Amino acid sequence: MKKFKRKPTLFDYIKALLSDILFHTYSILVLYLLFYKKIFLDEYTENFDWKILYICLAISTLISFSLFWISGFSLGKRITGLQTSQIDKSFYKKPYIIFSIYLFSITVFSGFYISQFSLQEFLSEGGIAGAKRIFLALLSPNFSIFEDVLYSAIETIFLAFTATLISIPISFLICFLAAKNLMQSKVYHRFIYFIVRVVLNFTRSIEPLIWAIIFSVWVGIGPFAGMLALMIHSVASLTKLYSEQIESVNNGPIEAMKATGANSILVIWYGVVPQIVIPFISYTIYRWDINVRMATIIGLVGGGGIGTLLMQYQGLAKWHEVGLIVFVIAFIVWMMDYASAKIRESIK
Repeated sequence: MKKFKRKPTLFDYIKALLSDILFHTYSILVLYLLFYKKIFLDEYTENFDWKILYICLAISTLISFSLFWISGFSLGKRITGLQTSQIDKSFYKKPYIIFSIYLFSITVFSGFYISQFSLQEFLSEGGIAGAKRIFLALLSPNFSIFEDVLYSAIETIFLAFTATLISIPISFLICFLAAKNLMQSKVYHRFIYFIVRVVLNFTRSIEPLIWAIIFSVWVGIGPFAGMLALMIHSVASLTKLYSEQIESVNNGPIEAMKATGANSILVIWYGVVPQIVIPFISYTIYRWDINVRMATIIGLVGGGGIGTLLMQYQGLAKWHEVGLIVFVIAFIVWMMDYASAKIRESIK
């Protein structure tokens, strides 16, 4: 946990307080909606009542303001570093740890309850019989469609390769604008950094499946839509990885070049790029590996490749054909994982 090497500012206290308000609001909502309304009263609420959120937010704000100054029940202070760990005390004498355990406990319970976890259903006689039928069909694949599956598999690999190839130069150019250590010297640099980060976070938060649906409507169903979906998600992910690597470079060469009067482009090209080439190559290969896996899934929503074939046969409940496709997908993923691991080892 970070410790303040500087005097805490008002903004630090505001962040800690807002964190506490968020935690308490979450706690009250879970207690009221799940434990009281759903479990105790057994009531089903079809539409979310926003008044409940506002009331919980008001109550949690009062609680957070009260506890923030007079007790150690401030998880926000601990997270932001305003409160250091008291090593000499047992964990049950540290209120923020007790509160953390409480939040974790209600979250675990809520997860099991909402997901309707049931070993009885999982091990039921009817369920096991159904699973047996499907697995027996999957384990006896129909090789009469092997040529179609092989063509779709090749399409999937090249779809992922093209998406990765296009995303590399775009990510390389943007990553320098998303690196905090390079974009803090001037006000407009910080503004550009903020905008780039917001756009990248938004783009990366949308899954490739959603992008595939969007591009399927835009350019039509097929491999091109799948490639675009993987490409735009790869740009956001690679830029994040690249920029984080830039932020961790040795600042010595950069400061030395700035002292000699070198401009920003020379500093980046000679002071930053030599330190990041190998990690960049490793990240890129890893992303191609991920894209191959993703390409087998986005076909389910019209993104082309072997996933589209899988969707067709699965919709017709032709499990013997599905079994062959599953084996081919597993083989592709295994081969790509092995190959990418070997390539990453060779460049270290």
